[in-house]
Amino acid sequence: MGWMPSAVTRFSFPEPVFAQSTLTPDAALAELMAGNKRFTVRKMTAHEHDLAILMHSTVEKQEPFAAVLSCADSRVPVELIFDQSIGHIFVTRVAGNIVTPEIVASLEYGATVLGTKVLLVIGHAGCGAVKATIQGKEVPGQISALFPHIQPAVDQAGDSLEAATKANARIQAALLRESSTVVSALAKEDKLKVAAAYYDIVSGSVNLL
Repeated sequence: MGWMPSAVTRFSFPEPVFAQSTLTPDAALAELMAGNKRFTVRKMTAHEHDLAILMHSTVEKQEPFAAVLSCADSRVPVELIFDQSIGHIFVTRVAGNIVTPEIVASLEYGATVLGTKVLLVIGHAGCGAVKATIQGKEVPGQISALFPHIQPAVDQAGDSLEAATKANARIQAALLRESSTVVSALAKEDKLKVAAAYYDIVSGSVNLL
């Protein structure tokens, strides 16, 4: 028999820490984009951070200033492309950077408990999940479970991989604003900024959409 919670079991979230409270949502997004600029010109600074100190200070808690919903593609190393170190970005990843209940729950945790100020949904060049949705061919296993999430972008943008990928990022960002009462409330109060972006894996540049 599986474990069942008893009548006296209590569940609760940790108290919110509202990390990086000095950053406004706009400033948090600006910091991500400034980091990407450093990445594209190969003048990164994250490696200069004392990793021993960072690791020690993040053992008991995390205080990221930004959350990113990215594709699971291994060519999109989120912390690297934004030149950020340990504990700075709360990253969720899934093929096609799609919004699912689990993703929403994770990002709500980041916003309400960890105090992230910006939520960036980022698509990328050459996305296999978007390409497979466009092709619509039979695929093994449960890969096709991704297609219904991405199909609205294909319907909107057509067979262009880049256009469909950009449309998908915008659509997923809109879904986060609309489907999450937590995200929408924070956004309306200007406590959280939700944005979409596109990452060019050749140039390394991230462009806001």
